[in-house]
Amino acid sequence: MRKIDFTELDGKVLRVFLTILQESSVSKAADRLGVTQSAISHTLSKLRQILGDPLFVRSGQGLTPTERALALKDPAQLVLDGMRALTQERPFDPLSEQINIQIAANDMPRELIFPDLLRSVRAENVRLRLEFISSGVPDPELLRSDRCQMMLTPLPPDGPDIFQKRLLTSPLMIFFDASRRDPPDSWETYCQSEHVDVRFADGRSARSVMRGVDQSQINPATVTLPHFNAIPSFVKGSDLISTDTALMKKGPLAGLDCAELPFDCEPVNIYMVWHQRSANDPAHRWLRTRVEAIAANLQA
Repeated sequence: MRKIDFTELDGKVLRVFLTILQESSVSKAADRLGVTQSAISHTLSKLRQILGDPLFVRSGQGLTPTERALALKDPAQLVLDGMRALTQERPFDPLSEQINIQIAANDMPRELIFPDLLRSVRAENVRLRLEFISSGVPDPELLRSDRCQMMLTPLPPDGPDIFQKRLLTSPLMIFFDASRRDPPDSWETYCQSEHVDVRFADGRSARSVMRGVDQSQINPATVTLPHFNAIPSFVKGSDLISTDTALMKKGPLAGLDCAELPFDCEPVNIYMVWHQRSANDPAHRWLRTRVEAIAANLQA
């Protein structure tokens, strides 16, 4: 039996392995990590030699992990988490290092929080690199697998290893084009209106934030979109309405008219969510503080 020299493994190798496992593609892993495909291929070749297993085999347009690769997923993540913990009590100076973070967020929280954050930290000469993925109705595995290190969502996932903090609270509003119609003035006229809805990649609707109302009485959406930014194009010049948080007026729906709902509905909370591995990381703590400050100004 070939003896494995574990000292040939390091954090960069394990990170490449886990990224390929998550993306099922060398090219996508390279894009995500900001390196060349040849660098990823070289690292994968090295790992195959060390472990004596192909780890991934070609299947259609992507890569399929071997049983060995699947068995290594959790141990590799635990090793990386342990290595990260070694740095958590280190002195941290945001001016002295590159800060990279992947964030899961949909249109509204992404556009309300992070442009201001990036402008402010760049003015301070902080080197911050942000990568966004759509959160939809988020899955805690996004955080557990380190596919992202932070979420902003009204529907935070649960788990003993998942931390959360409420950032914003906002009532739901009706968005419409006042040149074409008046807003619904009763529950009945609201239900009978033609609606625009957003449906995420996992099939769940943005209407899931509407709590305390019987949604079965509301007309099915006339237009269903994959993200919020497309809503104004359909509502402008039409009788369509969209129901979204008042915060959308400061973001993707700034060009539409809005009015209060003609019925009672609970306000929507936006949460910042992270994994326990990031809780004491000084760079992550610094970033959470900056995000909270911007959210506090928005709420005010």
